[in-house]
Amino acid sequence: MNYQIILEEIYRDIQPFAKEGKQADYIPALARVNPDQFGMCLQTIEGEQFILQQADTRFSIQSISKVLSLALCLSIEGKKLWERVGKEPSGAAFNSLIQLELENGIPRNPFINAGNIVVADVLLSRLKNPEKKFIEFIRALCDDETIDYNLEVANSEREKSYLNAAIINLLKYHNNIENEIEEVLALYFKMCSVEMSCKQLAKAFLAFADHTRKFDYAGVYLTSSRVKRINSLMQTCGFYDEAGEFSFLVGLPGKSGVGGGIVAIHPKLYSVAVWSPRLNPKGNSIMGMKALELLTTKTEESIF
Repeated sequence: MNYQIILEEIYRDIQPFAKEGKQADYIPALARVNPDQFGMCLQTIEGEQFILQQADTRFSIQSISKVLSLALCLSIEGKKLWERVGKEPSGAAFNSLIQLELENGIPRNPFINAGNIVVADVLLSRLKNPEKKFIEFIRALCDDETIDYNLEVANSEREKSYLNAAIINLLKYHNNIENEIEEVLALYFKMCSVEMSCKQLAKAFLAFADHTRKFDYAGVYLTSSRVKRINSLMQTCGFYDEAGEFSFLVGLPGKSGVGGGIVAIHPKLYSVAVWSPRLNPKGNSIMGMKALELLTTKTEESIF
């Protein structure tokens, strides 16, 4: 499969969508990002790498980090985590208060805001320095010590975190938060602020495309069972209330973030990351969604 030619064809084909949507403006630091950027990287499990446009440009991965924090949390907490967080698609916005209230403070899954706030709370309870452990885990996945948090983005999110503050207070009311609210929010926003490029994201998610290469990433064990469960959650819950649409159009497990990034994996074949800041109303990258739809269409490779 000549992936490079296919990526170049995809880039030409998606140009009619280049000006649709807008970047996330409810986070001031993200509102200042130039929306007219695009990068893509596909990395095979054999080590081949195919890149397009601004694949080296780093951006805030936002909710893509929730896959990585879940992996870290499961390595520590195991199946006990599912007593506090569900495993079902939300069918509602990623920051819904109504759903959380109706379900008595148990978030539907770990990829919506409420669910990942609970994950952050678990990490605070179980680790002496969760911020350090989390970034060490990501650096180990990528074999890249330069990856770090963007404190400007983290602080910018905290300044405008009215809805997330309401979510965590509701979680606290339902006894699903153990630590101090400000400490949990600080960790949550910091994890979302990690900056990575498409190249780095594609490499990081090779661990989910082929878990047999290396089991221990800075003391975090990605067993076959954990990878299976994380991938299934990406398939059913990775795109907020547009998970069904992504599964229908693309047919790969993946995760998006409001920074404009999307990462997806084809088990035993490749991981792929794409970035374009302009989002649709559901919070997913318009160019990114279309690029991945065309990738599985042109290659005739999906998990279905």
